[in-house]
Amino acid sequence: LMVNDKFGQGLMWAFITGKYHRPKKEQRVVMFVDLIGSTTIAEQLGNENYYKLLKDFFADITNSIIYNRGEIYQYVGDEVVISWECKDQIVRFDALNCYFDMRKAIESRMKKYRKKYSQVPDFKAAIHYGAVTVGEIGIIKRDLTFSGDVLNTTSRMLGFCKQYHTKILLSDRLVNYFTPANGPFNYVKMGEELLRGKSEKTGIYTVSRK
Repeated sequence: LMVNDKFGQGLMWAFITGKYHRPKKEQRVVMFVDLIGSTTIAEQLGNENYYKLLKDFFADITNSIIYNRGEIYQYVGDEVVISWECKDQIVRFDALNCYFDMRKAIESRMKKYRKKYSQVPDFKAAIHYGAVTVGEIGIIKRDLTFSGDVLNTTSRMLGFCKQYHTKILLSDRLVNYFTPANGPFNYVKMGEELLRGKSEKTGIYTVSRK
């Protein structure tokens, strides 16, 4: 159980079998989830209570991630990075369902957060799709690492949530991957942005459930 907790849901077997001893290129959907207003919250609560809130927040959204077959890649401060390997041609909407399920999970625990911390945490998310190189890295401490433009693009998209006054953004590439089977969702194009390090603009969408 401890090993599975360390490497993440579903990734322990990859280490045991040596799946990523040699780097592999995979098509993945990647989602960055970021706590909103974390600096202000930390100042209000103090370091210890802020840590407890983060711990509760990550714990409360975990079932939504597992239920929707997501793999937790890493926690970075107040962010969590989740991915889905696209193994076949069947279009699944696990990432979008995961996002909306996480929202329900936090909303259902509002009383608990208000009682413990006098506020309810909120979050934003960005989701992108494309090729990722996955491999083991490190000598003394082994770990899995994802590399590729997909992660950089997703991280930079996250910064536009405030500009577009929305809490979730998708790339045009992800929306095209879902099309024509849009599923139970509506997509609205917010604009096009030239992200740092990119030569072409990226179309940015938000999404809602029908």
